[in-house]
Amino acid sequence: MTETKRRRVIIIGSGPAGYTAAIYAARAELEPLVIAGSGADPKIGIPGGQLMLTTDVENYPGFPEGVTGPDMMDLFRKQAERFGTEIVYADATSVDLSERPFRVETAKETYLADALVIATGAAAKWLGLESEKKLQNRGVSACATCDGALYRGKEIAVVGGGDTAIEEALFLTRFATKVTIIHRRDELRASKIMQDRAFKHEKIEFLWDSEVVEVLGDNDVTGLRIRNRKSDEESDLAVGALFVAIGHVPNTGLFQGLLATDDQGYLTLEEGTWTSVEGVFASGDVADKVYRQAVTAAGTGCAAAIDAERWLAEKEAEPVQPATTETVAEATT
Repeated sequence: MTETKRRRVIIIGSGPAGYTAAIYAARAELEPLVIAGSGADPKIGIPGGQLMLTTDVENYPGFPEGVTGPDMMDLFRKQAERFGTEIVYADATSVDLSERPFRVETAKETYLADALVIATGAAAKWLGLESEKKLQNRGVSACATCDGALYRGKEIAVVGGGDTAIEEALFLTRFATKVTIIHRRDELRASKIMQDRAFKHEKIEFLWDSEVVEVLGDNDVTGLRIRNRKSDEESDLAVGALFVAIGHVPNTGLFQGLLATDDQGYLTLEEGTWTSVEGVFASGDVADKVYRQAVTAAGTGCAAAIDAERWLAEKEAEPVQPATTETVAEATT
């Protein structure tokens, strides 16, 4: 372990939230350090965030022709570095928030931070199939808002039975000729109002007691192999895309027991981007289970940097308390 390095602001995680926080912090001359991740452990987060797994981004303002996720994150990174951000491609392995400055450790370095911004994001839950992994971004997606328009005029399948799955399916009816919801059980877990909307929609059909055992296609999704969980029979379903909507997992394992989270593990915010520990701020999907969009993540990254900047300025402006007779006596003994 090398010597401890102290920074005004450390940002854990990259992606739209982390890099935007870095841009704003750097322009405020806070000389931020971004611990971007190494990519070795997706549960910690990967450099560039989930957009590194997205082929086409067509809904981010300023890119009328669209842009690939990796290209967008490369531009974010370059802009952050232009203003003086330092980026290290390592995983934060532990943090100590019990006192300030906060301590952040990687495998090779120990850093101290006057303020901390957490932007570790969240990871989509997948089915765990090799064929699913092979065809990610080529017809397999976990975000209808991000990718739905890419499959206009095709039949689409959605896996899941909760509110998220129904929301995705309803959204996809704008583009698809038909949406098939595949669910492992014989009834949905979604709220009653969401169920009613799905049951009434002319474009939505259901495959009950079923699971996807293989995603079919060489270069793009052409169909799914479905197994009925009651009869064990298999059949093929022709679709042009598969949307997996079985939930997300926030990358908050590093902060368990240190910061307040909700029952799903997302960081809870006190006000703005403030977490339960003063001087620690959160941005992006690590604290957002509702929107999960690149543009909203970037917005909260901006907010976290501004909150950190203002908090640091207030701390520096606090008057130094004069030493009392008692403390002077203690200091001289």
